[in-house]
Amino acid sequence: MRSVLLADNQDITRLGCMFLLQESREVGHIITVSTKKELLAEMLENPDALVILDYTLFDFSSLNELIIFQIRFEKADWILFSDELSDDFLRILLYNTQSVSVLLKDTSEDEIRSCFKETLKGKRYICNHVSNVLLDFSKRLETVRAPKSILTVTEQEILKEMALGKTTKEIAAKRHVSAHTIMTHRKNIFRKIEVNNVHEATKYAMRAGLVDMSEYYI
Repeated sequence: MRSVLLADNQDITRLGCMFLLQESREVGHIITVSTKKELLAEMLENPDALVILDYTLFDFSSLNELIIFQIRFEKADWILFSDELSDDFLRILLYNTQSVSVLLKDTSEDEIRSCFKETLKGKRYICNHVSNVLLDFSKRLETVRAPKSILTVTEQEILKEMALGKTTKEIAAKRHVSAHTIMTHRKNIFRKIEVNNVHEATKYAMRAGLVDMSEYYI
């Protein structure tokens, strides 16, 4: 039997989850928490718990903080039970974690029951809507990968380093060239892909498949 940490600040959601969870023989204690501090304290006591979390209503400051939590408590399983999660948020989360399942709050009762059943066994579960989002992204990614061919191999490599947060000096040192040479490449890259700053260039690199999501860590 597993402990369940219910980190959701909506009364109706908590009550609904508790009702469904109590049907399972796999569930031991159900513990409700209201803040990240309370969640941390309970996870220290129950490091292999199943955590059901509404990220949008909880006090995590960033996706990076949530990922670090998940890495720290590697024996735990997580269900993000939320709504209004962006496509980018979902892609980065799922590419950077192995034990986080995702449910949206408009998911059917059957899917919620299936998710609880699978995650209590330590298996990952992605609801149908999120699965379709990821599938659509993969299809769109294939259609935009061709434009990277307008860049030379060197320019593609430099763009990737820029997208991964490397500075001009760091890229220059790695390639054993001057910072001026990298700045020239940077200007040419921006001109060719028609962007004005690193943020836009990073989005282009991700769309073009130059940056693997597993490498891109917020």
